[in-house]
Amino acid sequence: MTPILYSFRRCPYAIRARLALAASGTQVALREILLRDKPAAFLAASPSGTVPCLVTGGRVIDESLDIMLWALRQNDPEGWLDMPDAGHDWIARNDGSFKHALDRVKYASRYPDDDPQAHLADACAHLAALDTALEGGLFDRPTLADYAMLPFIRQFAFIDKPWFDAQPWPRLHAWLERFLASDRFAAVMDKHAAWAEGDAPRLFPSAALPPI
Repeated sequence: MTPILYSFRRCPYAIRARLALAASGTQVALREILLRDKPAAFLAASPSGTVPCLVTGGRVIDESLDIMLWALRQNDPEGWLDMPDAGHDWIARNDGSFKHALDRVKYASRYPDDDPQAHLADACAHLAALDTALEGGLFDRPTLADYAMLPFIRQFAFIDKPWFDAQPWPRLHAWLERFLASDRFAAVMDKHAAWAEGDAPRLFPSAALPPI
């Protein structure tokens, strides 16, 4: 049976799961959901009630990084998993302190007791360090770390894109812009109608997608 992926187009966690599935060529039945109107089948499948959620062979994978690893362990033609240990450290920093700061900048009204400027400073320090690490490329070639982090850098950039573009992070800007201009990013960001019970399966990826 084809695995089922519950997804939401703009969610960075869902984006990175779709990127790994596309790179591995592992097809799933894509079910786009609305976060304000979650279908019963999704809530029954997902322990956390968050996207992405992969259902395969009676198993539920409810964390985006675990979905990436699952897909790449099926097939990893570009060698994303062949990366230095430092890649895992960067992913942990992205998913931990950077995402914490990003949320408190982008959704400041949800955190009235927090100082958004302090969190902005934390995010900027992280991005400055990443810009330095990107000198000559994060590693010799794109790996899991690149694709696991890029959707979150994109989310931060579009909080205020003119401000972001004015920051002194030339390598970071180039890295992000290559991603945003790539056919792979365009393909994983196709718009789909929200899934409803009884809909015909929508296979993703529909074909092999080119690398950045």
